[in-house]
Amino acid sequence: MKCILLAAGYATRLYPLTENLPKSLLEVDGKTILDHIVNKIEAVHIVNEIVIVTNHKFIDHFENWRETYRGAKKITVLDDGSISNETRLGAINDVLFAVKYLNIYDSLMILAGDNLFEFGLDDFVDYYQSVGTDCITAHKLEDIEKLKRTGVAEVDAQFRLVSFEEKPIHPKSSYAVPPFYIYQKETIPLIEEFINEGNNGDAPGMVIDWLLKRKVIHVFHFKGSRYDIGTLDSYNEIKSMYKTNSIR
Repeated sequence: MKCILLAAGYATRLYPLTENLPKSLLEVDGKTILDHIVNKIEAVHIVNEIVIVTNHKFIDHFENWRETYRGAKKITVLDDGSISNETRLGAINDVLFAVKYLNIYDSLMILAGDNLFEFGLDDFVDYYQSVGTDCITAHKLEDIEKLKRTGVAEVDAQFRLVSFEEKPIHPKSSYAVPPFYIYQKETIPLIEEFINEGNNGDAPGMVIDWLLKRKVIHVFHFKGSRYDIGTLDSYNEIKSMYKTNSIR
């Protein structure tokens, strides 16, 4: 299994903090966001390589981070060639860029490079292996306004995905879907087909509803929360929560 970390965004809502520093390398509790995520990936024995996809503006920052990395996993950093928010490739296109550049035909764990979360990725992989299908993640979120700003899943009694909608006006459930997925290697050509049909490749969740019409997808329901660092207020709030040991 390869783990692709999506870190090619420009985080314009966090300016001036991220004008000259990628969001993934902002610090929380003395470590970068990227270090927090990679530490969790280290616990997943089946992952044999971490692929970080970034942009041309920030490639040197990630290369410098890689030079100081002392974990056991192989780290590959890729430059998708974009130079601004207006020229960004989008998350799904970045996944396909990594797959083609490295000639990957393996199961894929795909994670946003700017989210912190409380569950163990090893538990997610165990679930994926037990159900034998593509898997997404979900957690309970009762705030309707927050549900309108994320992906939302409907599930059946066996936690098979029934429907998925990205940023719904009227959420059909309280299962919020963060950008953490595991896809079987056989799904890679389908993701390419999705893009070749002219579909939107910007947000990683855009492909889920399309795949659901072609494959069974299960939902890993994790306890606890995930933290999307999208604004200065949310960044400061999360730093405060870590400082007071209210999350880990």
